[in-house]
Amino acid sequence: MNDRKQVHPYIPNTVPDVQRQMLDEIGVQRVEDLYNIIPDSLKLNRKMDLPPALGEYELTRYVDGMLTKNTSTREVASFLGAGCWPHFIPAVCDEVNQRSEFVTAYAGEPYEDHGRFQALFEYQSLMAELVDMDVVNVPTFDWPQAASTSLRMAARITGRNRVLLPQNIDADKLMIIANYITPDLSYTLVNYNGATGELDLADLQTKLNGDVAAVYFENPTFLGIIESQGQQIADLAHEAGALCVVGVDPSSLGVLKPPSQYGADIVCGELQPLGMHMNYGGGQAGFIATRDEEKFVMEYPSRLFGIAPTIVEGEYGFGDVAYERTSFALREKGKESVGTQTALWGITAGVYLALLGPHGMQELGQTIMQKSQYTAQLLSKIEGVSVRFQSPFFKEFVVDFTGTGKKVADIHEELLAVGIQGGKDLSGEFPELGESALYCVTEVHTQEQIERLISAISLCATGSAKGSVSV
Repeated sequence: MNDRKQVHPYIPNTVPDVQRQMLDEIGVQRVEDLYNIIPDSLKLNRKMDLPPALGEYELTRYVDGMLTKNTSTREVASFLGAGCWPHFIPAVCDEVNQRSEFVTAYAGEPYEDHGRFQALFEYQSLMAELVDMDVVNVPTFDWPQAASTSLRMAARITGRNRVLLPQNIDADKLMIIANYITPDLSYTLVNYNGATGELDLADLQTKLNGDVAAVYFENPTFLGIIESQGQQIADLAHEAGALCVVGVDPSSLGVLKPPSQYGADIVCGELQPLGMHMNYGGGQAGFIATRDEEKFVMEYPSRLFGIAPTIVEGEYGFGDVAYERTSFALREKGKESVGTQTALWGITAGVYLALLGPHGMQELGQTIMQKSQYTAQLLSKIEGVSVRFQSPFFKEFVVDFTGTGKKVADIHEELLAVGIQGGKDLSGEFPELGESALYCVTEVHTQEQIERLISAISLCATGSAKGSVSV
């Protein structure tokens, strides 16, 4: 093939000589070599089956045809969570975040974007009140990135290079954290108690030493368990000179203590429950929160917005706090590279929190607790089905189908056939739990949906559906 045919008029650096010079500078032979770092399990390993070039009308019809194959949670009763959960989205959240002055991921500049800055400041203030911390950043892409940055912050603060993570962490989250902190930091997994689902304190103690920068755990855990040992974990971390980083689902904070009240130095988590629709590949955003201490504030790589009086009495402006510490200011010398943010989701979360208020968040948490407990009790009455772990849980819980003699995948396939989306199959990532699945129940699940689930699982597991359900 003639090399000149590879040159594209609108794509930079497609001239072969220019490409060769860039590859030589990097030290690789081919462009494909740049992707060797990607695990084979994530590669397609075949040519994409793309349609022939189509006109706009034909292409629209083709894409619409593919989209009609999707099934949304409006069409089925979904009990799938595991990091992206079905919640009610008040209409005002969409009304505000679709306004033209807000509908972008970017934050603008102080001289031309005052409304966005104020909206993000209000979000930060509301979020800080919810987690009982002083400082909250502009949202990250998602919880895994927020956790990864929190751990890097801890490492820079302590000058240490190893972090401890819970064994019962989400495998996808662990993969992202491992990728983000490598090669500067390493991690070690801490076992969890097989009976309670909580962190194994004895194992934690054996793995805490002078090179540990942070102990990270989640409350609730990925498996839904409420971690009652938070203060003990934080105390052990601090005694070893490490920081305590806690990941949290904010929808739980209307009924659970915020991590700051049991020793957390850095709190992070997922914003999706706060007014964001579930989307395939989107609708996720993370947050990081700390105390208002210079050692923490100066390690945030992302933007923080503050309020200040202007020359006009009673008038205030909103702008960046310590902008010089960000990767935007430091560029290639930054401690971390932070680019596009999910600022729009911060504004959305601010609207949600302002709408619900403290009493609304408490009611939300109580409703989730009651409905999830109700569902778990009914499931545990089905022959061969049990709920794992002897601990309180929030929103999500592990259902063990091992006693039915069936695989989770087979049961879930039967559920889909009757319009029910089951939980996350854990049998691959947590083989020690047998044929188990993580089920999610929130405020949006009705009693009729829950009882349909019970009847369907009864039929799948035992061959006989329950005509009526009671606790």
